[in-house]
Amino acid sequence: MTRAGTVATARMPDTVKPGGIESENHPWRIRLVEHPKRFESSFFKAAKRTARKILDSLDDADLPYGPRPTGSEHWEMHHGGSLWVMTRSGWRMYRARVGIEWSMQFCADPARVDRLRQDAAELVAGFPETLDALADLGYEEAGELLRTPIEDADGVEAWTDSLFNACVPMSRGNHQGILPKVPGEHHYPWPVKGADFVRYDDFQLWVTLPDGTHGAVTPVDRRGSGDGHVRLVLAPEGSQAAGTLAKAQEHGLMAVLPPNSSAALQAFAGQIEPGQRTASGPLPTAGPGGNGEASQAR
Repeated sequence: MTRAGTVATARMPDTVKPGGIESENHPWRIRLVEHPKRFESSFFKAAKRTARKILDSLDDADLPYGPRPTGSEHWEMHHGGSLWVMTRSGWRMYRARVGIEWSMQFCADPARVDRLRQDAAELVAGFPETLDALADLGYEEAGELLRTPIEDADGVEAWTDSLFNACVPMSRGNHQGILPKVPGEHHYPWPVKGADFVRYDDFQLWVTLPDGTHGAVTPVDRRGSGDGHVRLVLAPEGSQAAGTLAKAQEHGLMAVLPPNSSAALQAFAGQIEPGQRTASGPLPTAGPGGNGEASQAR
């Protein structure tokens, strides 16, 4: 019998064609140096004050990246392209095509940043109550920011630290956390990290790989299929799995782990019976609490 955590031959989905196994290491070093203390611009202070007023007015269900911080925690404002508008249902935040991180402003082309300003202006124009609502909150500069072409570094700075870029509200973990605790957007690519905000609670996106590093996996089929294979979508560079994943992507293939692998068992742990040796199979009739919550598993 194959032990949990080992990789063994298993039936592959019909859509998955074997592509071989590859692995390699890419060692690297970084020198850590001190730099001048970062200061908060007047633009950022004004934007944060406004964003916090907006967040205080929202119900928990309307928070873009809840839950609301408690205790000693607080919202951290991520420079992720925050486009706040007042809709008929209240405040909503959309995200720009790209966000400009604070340090990225120093390599930002004003003409390209101005394209982001134009996009934001078009969106806000579709919600005509927005500028008056922002003015009521004390953010009277919103209209000028949207109207003024960005032509130099000063304009880039003002936009970078504005409400329309710098105020994606996140917990500290979701903002800049590192596995094995909480994966933050600063350290994990958004196409993968973003799944944290749409996945089922009983699916574990982030898993520990056999070499002790942390990666991300997704199911290979829709919920209810009974298929416990998982697709590796993120492995840290230098890990044993990184080369395999890169090779698969290069050839348009998927790197798939079998249902009895440790990664699959971790990913589906909330959807299978304790001690089960495979993530495939019929769904349990009730969740861990006996309330049937797992009836919509895999």
